[in-house]
Amino acid sequence: MNYKKMHLETCGVTVEMTTFATAQGLEERHAILHVAPQGEIFTRQLQRLYDAEQRLATIIQAEGKPARCVMKRYFLSDSTNQEPCMRQECGVAVSFIQQQPLDGSKVAVWMYFLCGEGVQVEERHGMVVAAHGGYQHLWKMGMHETQGDSAQQTTAVLTAYEAQLAAFGATIADNCIRTWFFVRDVDTQYAGLVAARRQNFIEQGLTEQTHYIASTGIGGSPAAPKALIQLGCYAMTGFRPEQQHYLYAPTHLNPTYEYGVTFERGTVMEYGDRAHVFISGTASINNKGEVVHIGDIVGQTRRMWENVEKLLEEADTSFDDVMQIIVYLRDTADYDIVRSMFEQRFPNTPWVITLAPVCRPTWLIEMECVAVKERQHDNYLPF
Repeated sequence: MNYKKMHLETCGVTVEMTTFATAQGLEERHAILHVAPQGEIFTRQLQRLYDAEQRLATIIQAEGKPARCVMKRYFLSDSTNQEPCMRQECGVAVSFIQQQPLDGSKVAVWMYFLCGEGVQVEERHGMVVAAHGGYQHLWKMGMHETQGDSAQQTTAVLTAYEAQLAAFGATIADNCIRTWFFVRDVDTQYAGLVAARRQNFIEQGLTEQTHYIASTGIGGSPAAPKALIQLGCYAMTGFRPEQQHYLYAPTHLNPTYEYGVTFERGTVMEYGDRAHVFISGTASINNKGEVVHIGDIVGQTRRMWENVEKLLEEADTSFDDVMQIIVYLRDTADYDIVRSMFEQRFPNTPWVITLAPVCRPTWLIEMECVAVKERQHDNYLPF
């Protein structure tokens, strides 16, 4: 794993980037871009961010490998007013969500790049498709509905997503690897999402006896004022079922169905040359489903790290293999404490801290991450 931090002075943007590459395989990069606020209005911060994105693409291309940005997530301070200012992009799965970066800026972005020969990226059947190595990686972001309550909107977006997957001969149960559910006013609207997702999953053959999907369900406001939930998904075709397995860490975490929700703690996808580990939104919880360290942001942060570390260990990985971290805080007053803790624990890994209440009011913090580690599996196609 290679870490790089760049201060693009002319843009006033800091780029934190990780790069994973094997001897002959495709290179992957995750980058998080932070804008120095400089007392500016949103459009000026956004323009500096766009300038930095272009600079970053030029830097990556100059290193000699063709590069494609496949996915971007913009974290906004006011999605309803700011999303109309965002440019439309083709061939990239882009999402905009109101989860204010807590460094004082109005916008930040997480970007995912694939670098190397033979990568084909196109929009097809409403998705961004990255094809290489015998696999199709299907990205779909920003799905939302504006009619009905949170349960009805959840049902609508999942049904629409299933129809798009069907165009690739895929299903949620067999092919979806990772989901993100963003919920407006999570304290009141999350229950409807949970109920509708559970019913949909039962209809799709997803139960506690089969499996669920790695996921984050967190506070976040879509740009459309009447949209109560927003869904982002990552799916694949071309892999064998045995390439995918799930993480539990039973010494520290309980099965999610025990408290009524339907997601996996983490998912591992094994390739011939590497493994991808997707850690779901994880908070300060024990293996009885109880919130630990109520009211204590330091204690909750440490327990959260411990839980994630156990999940990573189960995947034969560690924090040294993590390529990016997203941190969700309920209370902005906890930012300085949490920032200091992350600076000490993760001085190199790209991370961003956003304002996003967790799905239980007593949870003060949650994090998710992606890890990649080199593997050797002769029976599987390389990434």
